[in-house]
Order: sequence, then C-alpha cells, then structure tokens
Amino acid sequence: MRCSYLLAFIICLNQYPLVNSQVQDSLRSGKLIYRSIVPTVFIGAGIFINGSQFEQDLQHNLRNRVGDDFGSDVDDYFQYAPVAELYLADMIGVKSKNHWFDQTKYLLISNLITAGITQGLKYATIKTRPNGAPDAFPSGHTSFAFDNATVLFNEFYESAPVFACSGYAFAATTGVFRMLNNKHWLSDVLVGAGIGMLVTELVYYFEPFQSFNPFRKSDAISFYPRITGQTYGFYFSWDM
Repeated sequence: MRCSYLLAFIICLNQYPLVNSQVQDSLRSGKLIYRSIVPTVFIGAGIFINGSQFEQDLQHNLRNRVGDDFGSDVDDYFQYAPVAELYLADMIGVKSKNHWFDQTKYLLISNLITAGITQGLKYATIKTRPNGAPDAFPSGHTSFAFDNATVLFNEFYESAPVFACSGYAFAATTGVFRMLNNKHWLSDVLVGAGIGMLVTELVYYFEPFQSFNPFRKSDAISFYPRITGQTYGFYFSWDM
C-alpha cells in the first residue's frame, strides 16, 4: 500500500505545478506535453522491462511475501473509486472544470478509447499472465483506473488539488493488487497506467463534442452513484 501512495505523490508532483496562474496562462499544447511526461515514462519503462528477468524476479518475490494462496478483489472495486469520487464531489458542490454531463462525456470517451487500445494490445502481444492465463499485456484494470483518476484530476485540480490527486492513490493500489493477485507483471501495470493517463489527457486537450450538452442550462437534474446491496449503478432524475 505504501508504494501506491508514493506513486500517487510522484504523479501529483508532476501535475500540481500546473495549478499556479503562470502555467495556466501558458499554451494548451505546452500543458499537454508537460502532462504527457509521466505516462510516457510509464509506457517506456514498461516496454523496457517487459519479459525481463527483473520483472519475473519481482513477481516471484511479491508472491513469496503474500503467499501463494493470497487473493483479493480490492482491484475490482478500486478501479472505479475515482468515478465515485467524481460524482460525489458534484453532489456536495465542489467546483469542477466542467458540467457533470461533460464530465460523463469525457469519461466515457476516454474509457472507450482506452479499452480499444488495451484490448488491441492484448490480442497483438499474446503475453501470458504470471498465473498462466492469457492476455496479460497491458493491464486493463490499471488502464481504466488511471483513466478514471485522470478525469478526476482534470476536473478538480484547480479547486481541490489534494482531492483531485486522491484518485491516483486508488489507481496505483489497483495496479499493485493486480500484481499481488498474480494477474499481471509490472510491465503490464506500467503500460496500462500510461495508456489510461495519456488517453485521458488527449481527450481533455481536444475536448470532443465540446458543444454537445443538452443539460447545461437545466438546474433540475440529479445524477449520482448508487449502491444497493450487491447492485451498483447511477441514479438520474430530471424535473421537466
């Protein structure tokens, strides 16, 4: 868990300087290049160690520490934690960059693009997971987790930078548990994280369908996550 928070802190160090007014006035292209540094490093490092003895030894040591019988479903839930944070912040009135519909729009677009890239690479690389299952490279859980965390960051880094960074702690924990559960190698996690972050930054740079928002002028709308027993979803109401 400590490495999860350390990773989140490193990412925030890279992102947080953008909050000051000097950088805010810089060109958007310069911001995109700056924001691309960490995901590019992640992807490059993942490719470099892919299939290496180093990552095999690391995985072997991790499993020795937790035991061969270790298994947890934390990673199945933590990948969605930044999304829950996003809408909960909207509910309590934390100032965000975009309207909730635009947030949802960019979240869905980012997730769809990330899924396409991730699944395409899985089929192309045909890499075996540590537990012997197929489709290891890259980690889908990790790519979605960092995708969602980067949406959260982009929406709230100006108004609540610490909260905005919190999604990366959940995302990093997701990646760590993919390895602890013997589902992925380190390279899978690093490349997955880089893809998720980079795709989302590109979506926020180009802002596809920027003008499309049928709810922008409506105040009589409620939209938030809902958890009931074993079911998960969203509550939506619109008073017309």
